[in-house]
Amino acid sequence: MIGINEAFSPTYARARVKFLEGAAAAGMAIRSYEHPLKGREGETLAMDVALDGPADAQALLIVSSACHGAEGFCGSGVQVHATHDEPWREHARQAGVAVLYIHALNPYGFSHLRRVTNENVDLNRNFQDFSQPLPVNAAYAALHPLLLPAEWPPTAENDAAIADWIARHGMPAFQSAVTQGQHQFNDGMFFGGTAPTWSNRTLREVLRTYGSKAQRLGWIDLHTGLGPSGLGERIFACRDDAAALQRARAWWGGNGQTPITSIYDGSSTSALLTGLMWISAYEECPQAEYTGMALEYGTEPIPEVIAALRGDHWLHLHPQAPAELQTAIKQRLLKAFYTDTDTWRGQIVSQARQALFQAVDGLSGKVA
Repeated sequence: MIGINEAFSPTYARARVKFLEGAAAAGMAIRSYEHPLKGREGETLAMDVALDGPADAQALLIVSSACHGAEGFCGSGVQVHATHDEPWREHARQAGVAVLYIHALNPYGFSHLRRVTNENVDLNRNFQDFSQPLPVNAAYAALHPLLLPAEWPPTAENDAAIADWIARHGMPAFQSAVTQGQHQFNDGMFFGGTAPTWSNRTLREVLRTYGSKAQRLGWIDLHTGLGPSGLGERIFACRDDAAALQRARAWWGGNGQTPITSIYDGSSTSALLTGLMWISAYEECPQAEYTGMALEYGTEPIPEVIAALRGDHWLHLHPQAPAELQTAIKQRLLKAFYTDTDTWRGQIVSQARQALFQAVDGLSGKVA
C-alpha cells in the first residue's frame, strides 16, 4: 500500500510516471494515446489507460481523471492510490468487475495548469451533436466583456459592474450563466467548442475499445472546485432517467449518508450544464446499462473559483503579461482546484475509496 501523500504529485509529468509505475507493478494492461502537443516541461502528453481485469468482463467500472486539466492533481492521486490498494483490487476481482483507469482525459490542461484543452474548450461541454444548432447562452454573451476585461487584476469599475449584475440576478444565476457552457466566444470561459476536441475523439475510441463487451457499465469521474472544502459531492451523471437515478442512489447514496445530487432537480452545487462528457457512454457503449457519477470535491468558494478562472483566461489572451503576474495567476488557479494539505488529501482518498467499493457492489448485483 502506498501512503496517501505519496500518491499525489506536484506536476503532470510526475503524476503520469506514478500512475504508469503503479499500473505496471499491478500487472495491468496499459495503453497510451499520445497527444499531438508537448507539456509545460516539454514532456510527452497522453491519455493513459490501464485495465485491471479481463477485457471481456460483463461488468466494467471506469475511473477517470483530469477532464478539467488542473483538476487532475486530485484525480490522479486517487487513481495512483487505487493501483497500490490490494484490498480494493481484490474486492473488484472477487466481484468479477474489471476496472478501467483513464488517467488525464485532458493531459494538456493538466500539464499547462489550465482547466480547458489546448483548443480552449471545456471538455465537459464539448459532447454535442455538432451537426445540429448549438445551444445559445444569452446570459453569458452579456457577461463576456465583463468577465475578461482589458486589464488584470480587474478595475474597481469592473468589479462593481459584476457585483451589480449579481445583486440584480443572484449568485446562482451568475454561476449558471458563466458555467453552463457557451459556443459563441472561442476565447471565452466554459467554451464548448464548435467541433469534437482531441480528448473527445480519443475518449470515444477508448470507450469503443474497452467497453464494447460490457453489459453493465459504471463510471466515476473525479472533479474538484465545487462545494465545501474536502467534501466529495456525488453528482448524478446520466440522462434524466428515473431508473438510472434510482440505481445511482442505491449504489452510492449510503442510505442517505452520502446522498446523490442531481443537476436536473437543482439539488447539486453544479448548474444545469450542456454537452456533458458522459453522453459518450450511451453513444459508444449502447449495449450496456450505464450508471455514473461525478465525484466533485470542494476547494474554494465558488466566487473565488470563478475569479481564478477569469484570471487564467485573461492570461491566455495576454501571454506577454509580466512574469510575476503570470505566476500569481497560475498559483491562484492551482489553489482553486487542489488544496495542498494532508487533511484534504486524506479526505479525498477516503471518500473515493468508499465510492469505488460501492460501485463494485452495485455492478456485481450486491446492491439492488
